[in-house]
Amino acid sequence: MLAVTADDHSSVAVDGPVAVLANPTAGRGRHRGLLPQVLRRLAATGRPVRPLRAHTADEAEAACRAAVRDGASALVVVGGDGTVHRAVQALAGTGVPFGPVPAGTGNDFAADTGFPADPLAAVDVIAAALRDGRTRAVDLARMTGADGARRWYGAVLAAGFDAIVNERANRMRWPSGPRRYDLAVLVELARLRPRRYTLRLDGVPHEVDAVLVAVGNCASYGGGMRICPDADPTDGLLDVVVGGAFDRRTLMRVKPRIYRGTHVAHPLVRSYRARTVELGAEGITTYADGERALPLPLTVTATPAALHLLC
Repeated sequence: MLAVTADDHSSVAVDGPVAVLANPTAGRGRHRGLLPQVLRRLAATGRPVRPLRAHTADEAEAACRAAVRDGASALVVVGGDGTVHRAVQALAGTGVPFGPVPAGTGNDFAADTGFPADPLAAVDVIAAALRDGRTRAVDLARMTGADGARRWYGAVLAAGFDAIVNERANRMRWPSGPRRYDLAVLVELARLRPRRYTLRLDGVPHEVDAVLVAVGNCASYGGGMRICPDADPTDGLLDVVVGGAFDRRTLMRVKPRIYRGTHVAHPLVRSYRARTVELGAEGITTYADGERALPLPLTVTATPAALHLLC
């Protein structure tokens, strides 16, 4: 049996299994024993449930793509924003419903789209939506690189200081754990300098010197930092927040304000809204949903109703 969604023309096998992907390392393993409870609660809806197997992020993305290709009626993932990021590469534009169970260090996409913070409460919301056949459409952002490579994201694209710190931390072999990121922050703070960015927002050009640049489909990244506080994943638009020529001291004073979203009132911060964002700068690799993404230059396009949530 096939269903066709109202806002795309993809066929969804509504009698196929509910595919479930769990990331056992999400949230530093805090929810390692969660999967059996998730499977039981989903099975109680009367729908067939199929766990997916993956040992790496690339395998997780491949497993999600295979599940969608093989006729899954829905996809549920247990993990954080990185796991969600892998899932949306398979789901974007397909109409296959999606349920994120927040079990990571950062769960910004799930939080910003209305899912409970408690993982089992989120499962109950997803199970109820499965029983009722209920979904809600939200936007995704589509990135296109200079070489034509395409990726999707749900929350925020970081293309400034935070992306540079992530890139530094990922190159480091010591120390391990959160201390690696802390050390990367110190190293990059010592090297902090504004970079020249070229922006084209719905065709209108801008040139800015900045240390922070974010393109948000949702408001938050990094586990609750409201970098794009007014972003709405249902408005068909992207929010662009640019932090200008901050020095080290000013940046560290402003950065805590990002958790409340009040940084946008700082005189060195500018906010924009556009459907299409062309962004360029030298030597920056972007991070989307906390995952390493594409190098600049790239184009980001808001794609309305590209994802259907089980809520």
